[in-house]
Amino acid sequence: MKFNLIKTLVTGLTVSVFLFSTAYAKEQKNTDDENIDVTQQQITHEELAAIYVLSDLCPKLVKDKEQFETGYAKLVHDYMPGQKNAVETLEKLSKEKSFKSVLKEARQDAKKAGDQENTEVCEDVSGYNS
Repeated sequence: MKFNLIKTLVTGLTVSVFLFSTAYAKEQKNTDDENIDVTQQQITHEELAAIYVLSDLCPKLVKDKEQFETGYAKLVHDYMPGQKNAVETLEKLSKEKSFKSVLKEARQDAKKAGDQENTEVCEDVSGYNS
């Protein structure tokens, strides 16, 4: 998994949410241990781990932490729209044993990407849906 996945997710999510918003089903069921059903697309643990890593990484890299938190919350909600508190749900998921190896890989990818690329991604998240 490449850290560029996060950048692709952030920029592509706006289009995806728009396209699938009319098809959003009110009932969400997590019937597959590997994927979380969001609208008509499948969100993998790898994608969620890449997003979660931003919550650890970005507060140190962005100038406006509050703006980042707002953008991050919107991003997580868009990936997990069926959750009442998506950020809290993702935080809980990050502590599950089945998620640990995926999260470790996402952290390694972020480290390989370096501060410059990570800062760009974090700034993108800060401006998400502004």
